[in-house]
Amino acid sequence: MSDISSTLHMPKNETGPELTVDGAIATIRFRNPDYANRLSPNDLLTLRDYISVVNQSKEVLVLRFVGEGKYFCSGYDISSLAATSAPSSLFFGKIIDLIESARPVTIAAINGGAYGGGTDICLACDFRIGVPAANMFMPAAKLGLHFYPGGMARYISRLGLNQAKRLFLTAEKIEAEEMLRIGFLTEIVEDDQLAARLDELSQLLAGMAPISLLGIKKHLNLIAKAQVEAQDIEEGVRLSESSSDILEGALAWKEKRLPQFKGI
Repeated sequence: MSDISSTLHMPKNETGPELTVDGAIATIRFRNPDYANRLSPNDLLTLRDYISVVNQSKEVLVLRFVGEGKYFCSGYDISSLAATSAPSSLFFGKIIDLIESARPVTIAAINGGAYGGGTDICLACDFRIGVPAANMFMPAAKLGLHFYPGGMARYISRLGLNQAKRLFLTAEKIEAEEMLRIGFLTEIVEDDQLAARLDELSQLLAGMAPISLLGIKKHLNLIAKAQVEAQDIEEGVRLSESSSDILEGALAWKEKRLPQFKGI
């Protein structure tokens, strides 16, 4: 694979999502704060392309999602549904499915409000760091819109059936502490610590052995869907046991230093 470190992938418009890559860490930034970082059909196509880029880049181990302004993301621009040429919200769901199944470990840095499909972007990520001002609600039923299958499955697998029913059927808005209590957030940090904590966690994850990091992430998500691919897991175990990384990990542990993994 070609090295895409320190490259910038610009969207077709100045408010569209933007991808930056720095070594093992990629970041997708939502840049439409005047409209709560909602995502248009073109934005979804851009996200699909970005996910393809990071999936094909062997060096990228971490993919972060961040929002500009006081919102994280308000999901699909539902005004697009009025246009006969716009794709169904089912297409939005397929893009979020791609985020969940992305090769790298994913982190959502939730700097404020996450609404509608924006909440599903959060739940599709492996880690969700929020700030005290974070809040969320799921207005689908209130808007008369049936939600797509992958999103409902994520709500249930991450939050449980009772919380999924509560949030979907009442459209109740909840704040950061409640989001943490029910498992929507992995952790809460102060606003001025969000960027630092995001970088700290990103560096921690990027320092893990790629074979085990990415394989375990993939199969934990599959097992959450009751898909236990035992043969693939066993192959991953054998691959890790025969890798140079397991020798490096053991030596680094013995020498009390950080390991230098190569993913081989």
